Amino acid sequence: MLRVPKRAVDVETATLRYLLYGLLPAWFIPALLDWYQHRRTDIEHTAGTRESLIHALMMSEVGLPVLVAIAFEINPLVLVLIAVAIAAHEATALWDVSTAVESGREVRPWEQHIHSFLEAMPFMTTSALLCLHWEQVQALLHDARQPQAWRLRLKQHRLPTSYLASIGVAIGGAIVLPYGNELMRCLKAAR
Repeated sequence: MLRVPKRAVDVETATLRYLLYGLLPAWFIPALLDWYQHRRTDIEHTAGTRESLIHALMMSEVGLPVLVAIAFEINPLVLVLIAVAIAAHEATALWDVSTAVESGREVRPWEQHIHSFLEAMPFMTTSALLCLHWEQVQALLHDARQPQAWRLRLKQHRLPTSYLASIGVAIGGAIVLPYGNELMRCLKAAR
């Protein structure tokens, strides 16, 4: 009989590690590359403040479900919040590119390729989350009338403080600072 190491059997742990230490941190790379493309194509003198504010909206549309999934137990309410946020993010992404192109800002193939990662990552993350919480997907589809399915409950098994702090620092350094800088440059150019 083939002996499988215990660590290879625990798909749930592997999927959780993939989410927390793979997908979520990897998101910061295309976000920074996208910011660099905006800077390189002189966003402050083309699409300006309007496009920069759209970027802030898109980050909120991604950040809210990430925060909810990290802080609260996954249940039908959380799954619906995530689905709505993804739909809103996709609509806003279309608006974003339309705004950039209509303003005369060149959206080069490299930036379009970066956008493909930024658009695919919410779906990748959510699919892994659905696999981890299949019973909640079934509850959403079949037992959604139970009141506890529609309440936010803090996670019983919270993520380590060091992990949360690291993600917080990464969000500050890879999202808030560069995109805040972008917005400030746009506001300054608009004056």
